Amino acid sequence: MKNIKYSIRLLALMFFMIAFTPACTNLEEELFSAVTQDNFFKTEDELISALGAAYTSLYGIQSNGGFVCIQEVTSDEMVVPTRGPDWGDGGVWTQLHEHEWDPENDKVEGSWNFVFNGINTCNRLIFQFTELANPLTDPFIGELQGLRALYYLWGIDTFGNIPISTDFTATEPPPPSSRAQVYAFIEEELLAAIPKVTTEVGGAAYGRVNQMTLRTALAKLYLNAEVYSGQAEWAKAAAQCDLIINSGNYSMEGNYFANFSADNEGSGENIFAVPYDEVFATGFNLVMQTNHIISGPATYQLTAQPWNGWCAVGEFVKSYEDTDLRKGQPGTEAGPSTVRGNFLWGPQWDAAGKVRQIDDNTLLSGVDPDGPPITLRLDLNEVKPNAWREAGARVAKFEIPLGTRPNMSNDFPIFRYADVLLMKAEALWRQDPGDATALALVNQVRDRAGVEPFTELTSENLLAERGREMFYELHRRTDMIRFGVWGDAWWAKAEKPECYELFPIPDVQIQSNPKLVQNECY
Repeated sequence: MKNIKYSIRLLALMFFMIAFTPACTNLEEELFSAVTQDNFFKTEDELISALGAAYTSLYGIQSNGGFVCIQEVTSDEMVVPTRGPDWGDGGVWTQLHEHEWDPENDKVEGSWNFVFNGINTCNRLIFQFTELANPLTDPFIGELQGLRALYYLWGIDTFGNIPISTDFTATEPPPPSSRAQVYAFIEEELLAAIPKVTTEVGGAAYGRVNQMTLRTALAKLYLNAEVYSGQAEWAKAAAQCDLIINSGNYSMEGNYFANFSADNEGSGENIFAVPYDEVFATGFNLVMQTNHIISGPATYQLTAQPWNGWCAVGEFVKSYEDTDLRKGQPGTEAGPSTVRGNFLWGPQWDAAGKVRQIDDNTLLSGVDPDGPPITLRLDLNEVKPNAWREAGARVAKFEIPLGTRPNMSNDFPIFRYADVLLMKAEALWRQDPGDATALALVNQVRDRAGVEPFTELTSENLLAERGREMFYELHRRTDMIRFGVWGDAWWAKAEKPECYELFPIPDVQIQSNPKLVQNECY
């Protein structure tokens, strides 16, 4: 058992067990029906177990209706096409790809709930810990303060003008603050939390907020400062990256895919990760979302039938050079691929590599031009209503061991060291397009991928390299906005005005808090 991986989830379970387990058979004993300050929160272990609730909220980031939807499916790298009667769902998925969402889109609403449920949990725990007036709680309050700032970073990025709420006892919902005000609040909170939290990384600190987590969040905030506040902060972004790089805590893995294996908690690049587990910490069900309904179980001996939905946009896959180790290689008519990559495509075979997989049910998704043998194609015939069941390369970045369950055990990296190198490179390049250090940092990332170094950095190749390295790590939408190409047309998506850089405030939220003001375009 990987104890580090399970720690946060088990601590949260311990909290509930202590709170609700009945007390033997002695009827003379006093029974407690709830946790109170008088009967709990006395020791460091009890405080840590309560802290687990703030981290288990993160498990929703990768669910099929979670935050991943509005960050990935809205970008040029991912699409969830309507395959006949499959994945129609009232049009919510193709709305995300086509940038035709509205305030009633449940994926947008789910993302709002993810952000503010996380904020609310942090506020509750900060309130409870503060009421204790126990010096043991001080570092935990700093940890919660930093985690709350991370939720706000996601909120300012996606919804813009949002309420700042720090008082758990407030009875009236707050009005929204301007995006610039939220930016200043996040910066202040991160700077205040850094000296309060641990400097330790790994071990018991793995999967929890430490100083390097918060410095990476600051670097990300500063990198996008011009978008959020109207004032660029490239030098501040580079400075935070330097502190992370010079800490000596992290290093590039020799193998890119070591960062995404089923036991990737040992990655030297993980700065902050959600420690998923197929039993104890569920929610990462990419294996179900992306794999073909027939070939997925045969190729990986899955324990459940996948949903055949999420796939990569063909043009994005083609942005990788064929020699790029991150891309991988397709299967062929002669046998399955033996080279792992971010993508799975080509003829599909069983786990032993002996039997070519067959799908003769083409009525669900239009006519298969190549006949029954399953061949996953890079290019989709259309986004709706009859995308072929075999259309689209599938996401294979995160290892799928044989016998994988519906929930995966791979930890999901929120912040990764390679991103820090690329952020520093961009921050330097923004100040001086000819900066030699910026070029060297990007080429360090490219060298691991086995591709030739750049001779210069441009807006186009820097954004493209970020896309190739950080594919499916919830950065692409934010990057495209920062580079000014979010409104451009791409496959099955028309040119859109700038106001679509923000999502609509969900209707149900405006109904419950009339102080909220709807974003432009909606």
